[in-house]
Amino acid sequence: MSSAPPNNSTEIADYFRPRVQHVAAEKGVTKWMSGDVYETMATAESTGGALGFTVCWVPPGNGPVAHVHRSADESFYLVSGSLEFLNGDQTFMAHAGDFVFVPRGTRHRFRNTGAEEAHMVSFFTPGGGEGLWLEGGDDPVPGGKPEFWPPERGMALGPLLGREDIDMVILPEEADLNDPTGQA
Repeated sequence: MSSAPPNNSTEIADYFRPRVQHVAAEKGVTKWMSGDVYETMATAESTGGALGFTVCWVPPGNGPVAHVHRSADESFYLVSGSLEFLNGDQTFMAHAGDFVFVPRGTRHRFRNTGAEEAHMVSFFTPGGGEGLWLEGGDDPVPGGKPEFWPPERGMALGPLLGREDIDMVILPEEADLNDPTGQA
């Protein structure tokens, strides 16, 4: 990295070109995904492919089916609550203030095993994985509450999984097929 000042007017002018993306609180795109609430603040499209950034609320018992992202890394920062993470075939607990990095090609999932809703931020590098809930999730219903999806509803997302930007493989555990509310 050079510490020398730019040496031409074109390079200097480019530094002053507005390029910052700002999304105000609660102004992202909100989707319901099998009982979870995801508010996407930045997408691959809005960041030139660099990342996808989503704020997540995960109620007790919820979280996605175990899966692998083949062409993106996924990272998480827990704002509040605790989540159990699957790492290959082992699990660990992450708590408020913890950061979790999942390299592409790693089977993983998170599940809220506690009694309180978990709040976290999640991001894909490069972006694109957020397309799964942006296109396959449910639009929020005013006054409604997101519900856990039965397996057939989740399986309906199949056509999105192989898309180049999402590139995801589902590798479920037995627990992934159970309704956390006990209504299955």
